[in-house]
Amino acid sequence: METSAPTMPAERAAGLAPVTRFLRTETGKGWLTISPPLIYAMLLLIGPIIVIVANSFWSQDYLTIDRTFTLENYRAALTEPIYRDLLMRSLFVSVTVAFVTVILAYPVAWFVSFHGGRYKGLWLFIITVPFWSGYLLRILSWKVILGYKGVLNETLLYLGVIAEPLSSLIYNVNAVVITLAHSWAAFAILPLFVSLEKLDRSLLEAAADLGDGPVRRFLRITLPLTMPGIIAALMIVMIPTVGDYVTPKLVGGKDGVMIANAIQVQFGKASNWPLGAALAVSTMVIVSMVAGAIVLLLAGLKRLLK
Repeated sequence: METSAPTMPAERAAGLAPVTRFLRTETGKGWLTISPPLIYAMLLLIGPIIVIVANSFWSQDYLTIDRTFTLENYRAALTEPIYRDLLMRSLFVSVTVAFVTVILAYPVAWFVSFHGGRYKGLWLFIITVPFWSGYLLRILSWKVILGYKGVLNETLLYLGVIAEPLSSLIYNVNAVVITLAHSWAAFAILPLFVSLEKLDRSLLEAAADLGDGPVRRFLRITLPLTMPGIIAALMIVMIPTVGDYVTPKLVGGKDGVMIANAIQVQFGKASNWPLGAALAVSTMVIVSMVAGAIVLLLAGLKRLLK
C-alpha cells in the first residue's frame, strides 16, 4: 500500500497528458475559447426542447398537469383532421415560399456577384435596407398593398384592368406566400451570393471557349457548383416559415391559418401545453424529414447535372 500510493498522481498525470497536449495546440485553444458561449448556447437550445418533449407526453386537466406517460397528445396531433390539414397546408406554404424565394433571389445574387464590380458591398447594403424595418411593419405594409382598397387594387382600377376591387388578393394562402417570400428574400440572397462568389470564373471561360452557350454553362457549371448555396437558402427560408403564426394571422384569414397558429392557441387561450407541445414536436420531426428529402433530392440533381 505504501509503495502504490505515490504512483497515483503519476498515473493521473499520465492520463491527463493527452488532454493537456491537445489544449496546447491551436485547435485545442480554439475549442477552449469558444466552449463557454457554445455550452451556453447549447443549454439555451436543448433546455427548451427537453421541456417541450417532456410536456408532449403528459396530459392536462384544466390547470392541473398529469405527468403520467401518455401518447394521446400525439394521437390527436397526427390523426385529428384539423391538425393534419393545418400541417399539410403549412408544409405546402413553407416549401412553396422557399422555392419561390430562391428562384427570385438567385438572379439578384447572380447580378451582384457577376456585375456588381467594386460596388458589390453597396448593392448588398441596398438589398438589406428594407429589412431594417420591423417584421410586423413589413407584414402590415403588404396588408396595405394587397387589401380590398389597397395600393394594388387601386392601381389596377386606375389602369382599367379590373372593373371592381379584387377580394382574392388577401386573406388566403397566396397572400401568406407573397408576404413570407418578401420577408425572407434577403436571407436567401446572402448565401446564394456567397456561393456565386466562390465560383471559379475560369471554368465558365473554358466552357465558352469550347462552344457552350449561356444556358448550357449555367446548367453544367454554375447551377451544380452553387447547389450548396441553393440548399442553404432553401433551408434558411423553409424551416422558420413553418413556425410563423404572425403572418397567417394578419394576411391569411381563415383560409391561411397554419399549424403554428394552432400551437399558439394551445399554449395561449386553450392553455393545453401538452397538446401544443405534441403539435410542435410532430411538426419539427416532419419538417426535418421533408427538409432531409429536399436536400437528398437536390444532391441527386447535382450529380445528374455533372
